Amino acid sequence: MFTTIPTILTWTRIFAIPLIVAVFYLPEAWVLHAEKNLIATVMFVTFAATDWLDGYLARKLNQTSAFGAFLDPVADKFLVCACVLVLVHLQRTDVFVALIIIGREIAISALREWMAQIGASRSVAVHMIGKLKTFAQMVAIPFLLFDGHLFNKAIDTHEWGTWLIWIAAVMTIWSMVYYLQKALPEIRARTQ
Repeated sequence: MFTTIPTILTWTRIFAIPLIVAVFYLPEAWVLHAEKNLIATVMFVTFAATDWLDGYLARKLNQTSAFGAFLDPVADKFLVCACVLVLVHLQRTDVFVALIIIGREIAISALREWMAQIGASRSVAVHMIGKLKTFAQMVAIPFLLFDGHLFNKAIDTHEWGTWLIWIAAVMTIWSMVYYLQKALPEIRARTQ
């Protein structure tokens, strides 16, 4: 369970966090600023891709487990939240965006835990809006980490990333409202 290939891939997302953060603390004498951006971007994209790969391999190799189902979203949330905090530190995104994204993750994780305890976890199962929110974040973050131009200055990744991270923030709120609405009947039933 702890050493299956899918679980090891999931663990790499957690172990990647200090590596991505450390890139930005390397001395300029060792690595230029633009190179730091590129290294961090490649690392994020590589490790984020393990999210798809670990799920695929778990099903393909018949190595799904309760622990893997728990660890997978935790690893995703750690990676996203850590990178959003790095982006705030680098002044590439607004602290308000970080508060929305991190606050939602805490709130929905707590809601899911509570709903599981009362036997109503199906009402807050992952929905398409949550997947779209994650997709928007996973595109915005590498654009903001790269913080440069692509295709002979055709794409300003900072500008695109800023738009995408705000879209992700709106979708984050939308998904939170969706999950809260789904849980509301159970919440009302338990508090009366």
